[in-house]
Amino acid sequence: MALPLPLLRTLQAAAPGEAWSKLFDYAWQVCAAPATAAKAASEIAKRDAEVGSADLFLATAGWDLWRAFEKEVPRAADALAAWWADHASGRAVLILDALSLREVPWILEGAAERGYTVHQARALGAELPADTTPFAKALGFASRGSLQNNGASGASRLPGATTDTTGLPWADCAAEISAAPDCLLWHHWPDERLHELSAPGHGLAALAREAAETLRSDGFWELIDRLTTGRRLVLTADHGYAASGVFPDTVNSEQAQYLKDRFKSGRCAAVADLERAGVGAWVPPLDIRLSTAHGENSFALGRRKWKSQGGYPTLTHGGLTVLEVAVPFIEISRAGGV
Repeated sequence: MALPLPLLRTLQAAAPGEAWSKLFDYAWQVCAAPATAAKAASEIAKRDAEVGSADLFLATAGWDLWRAFEKEVPRAADALAAWWADHASGRAVLILDALSLREVPWILEGAAERGYTVHQARALGAELPADTTPFAKALGFASRGSLQNNGASGASRLPGATTDTTGLPWADCAAEISAAPDCLLWHHWPDERLHELSAPGHGLAALAREAAETLRSDGFWELIDRLTTGRRLVLTADHGYAASGVFPDTVNSEQAQYLKDRFKSGRCAAVADLERAGVGAWVPPLDIRLSTAHGENSFALGRRKWKSQGGYPTLTHGGLTVLEVAVPFIEISRAGGV
């Protein structure tokens, strides 16, 4: 599926900041539109393919835009810290690990049906690499695990927050939320399921069906209800994910071997860990070397996979595609909240 012609013409002439803004707006419009739960697998797959047109542009004509990503794309960690500073006590944050734009319709639908007010809902950027620890460090934490049992460091950009991280069922999480005025909960779903469903034969369809069920469930909204009791809530994520099971195979044997040698079954690698620190000789490139706030890394560019031992995972993250590096940022409140 091709990019809309007006968008393509804009991207060809736009400065990097405007180009990224238009690309994120496009991805949000595609993914956040209302969806049908009974058709979740097919509808989400169709949307994923539609956003693939943006990835094709970014891997061919627009690949150099990735060098401007960190400078030009507003990132979720910075927005979260700014939101925290701008609001008085009565703040809650729910980070759903690896939540992508694909899952937004179920959250917006549930908020509308259950009487919540949505104050803002938009796409923001993940950290690079699009992984858990870079996002934790961008918020001032050593790691996701440091949030457990209120063990976060004093360097947090969310000062005063009672913190925790868990993979417990939603109802159990709700029962653990204290009366503290400010709290941060980092839940391991859907990332834990993403990795469990990454084997061949699973992938996007299975996760799409599960996400529709999970994010529309009474248990999930019981947690939201608890978090918004006396608080305003932001739901966001550390990173998204790639539905790499539907990516085309790299058919050129030399290119496939290069990617396998460089990334194995992953999508990024620290330059210090690579035998060859440069990049391949192909134009457009297969990967890009970027120096970011979280180190110097080489990233797989665009929607491509290659044969690797055990099979390339069908769901993964860390590379350079829009739905890996874009995350939702949704602020809500309810009657009796703030």
